[in-house]
Amino acid sequence: MTAMTAPTGTRHTLTLTILIGMLLGLGAGGLLHYGVSDPARLADYADSVSLLSDLFMRLIKLIIAPLVFSTLVVGIAKLGDVSAIGRLGIKALLYFMVASLVSLLLGLLLVNLFQPGIHLQLPVPSSDASLTLPAPGFRLEDFLHHLIPRNIVEAMANNEILQIVVFSILFGIAAASTGDKGAPIIAALDSVGHVMLKLTAYVMLAAPLAVFGSTTALIARKGFGILSTYGWFIVEFYFALLLLWTLLLGLGWLVVGNRLKILIARLRGPFLLAFSTASSEAAFPRTLQELERFGCPNRIVSFVLPLGYSFNLDGSMMYMTFAALFVAQAHGIELSLTRQLTLLLVLMVTSKGIAGIPRASLVVIAGALGLFGIPESGLLLLLPIDQFLDMGRSATNVLGNGIATTLLSRWEGQLRR
Repeated sequence: MTAMTAPTGTRHTLTLTILIGMLLGLGAGGLLHYGVSDPARLADYADSVSLLSDLFMRLIKLIIAPLVFSTLVVGIAKLGDVSAIGRLGIKALLYFMVASLVSLLLGLLLVNLFQPGIHLQLPVPSSDASLTLPAPGFRLEDFLHHLIPRNIVEAMANNEILQIVVFSILFGIAAASTGDKGAPIIAALDSVGHVMLKLTAYVMLAAPLAVFGSTTALIARKGFGILSTYGWFIVEFYFALLLLWTLLLGLGWLVVGNRLKILIARLRGPFLLAFSTASSEAAFPRTLQELERFGCPNRIVSFVLPLGYSFNLDGSMMYMTFAALFVAQAHGIELSLTRQLTLLLVLMVTSKGIAGIPRASLVVIAGALGLFGIPESGLLLLLPIDQFLDMGRSATNVLGNGIATTLLSRWEGQLRR
């Protein structure tokens, strides 16, 4: 299945309107926050305008399960034998582990350099404060139970991407191995994939409104003042993300050379959408389309991209070390280099088992803090700005998965011009 081409002007128009929606949201949110004195009325206004982004995210979630299933099954069928699928899967997981390690190490280096927990003059929450997060920790049996869906309909209803990927791989292998009898099913799913991509184009027309709604609600609730309170921490975190973006784009240049400019242009829209909505999930359908248009084959994009959404979250990886050591610094707890490296390895392992958990990064960090005697309540310091930080790490996840898919397409010798 080949992605439908879209006029360059249309892509640029959507990107521009998303940016305009974000700027208008900043203005409208500021007017609400500083113009409405009654907290109850302000909360009602914020809830009302956030309905735009809530509905958009519902539309996105409506698309993801059938899109992942149809494109992945067709892609697996086109890959052919099981050995080709296994080879690509091993390469993908190897890259994901290396990328996660680099992101964690970069975060570790910069958080020790900047020392944000020491500079942020805020009272540390009491140790008995509650985070109200799901129970953290990594257990192999829990991960394996989550990996294999009990019911594919349930997995699709909950948008459990990892479970959908597992079922789609098994279904695609079975369909391909049945020969002529499986051909009609593969052809039908190929048509479903094209329909879902067309539906994606329609849903994306509402993206500027969703961005306006989410930005307005965020600023209306928090105000611009919170940016000054946490200003240095936010600047330092985004500087760290900027360095990570530079590394990812440098890797992209090594892979595609001068075509990197085209790849950046393709990923600009999904990147901005993920940033403005603080959700990499919102950018998934558009990322899949743009990578195919760039020249990555559908059979690789449809396999690597969903897998990356569970195992290759570069922005989230960096945030984990940044946040964990920030909390330790805020409590005056010094960790030796050995303990910091151990913490890094714990974060890397536990982060692979939390697919589908809300606020997954915070869950993983909370579990790791407890193992090293650091009060989990320190994470409450970051909750007021978690949305702002989530915007950056969501956009970084999109960029990281775009580079990963391009690299693996080139690694397989199937990147088209």
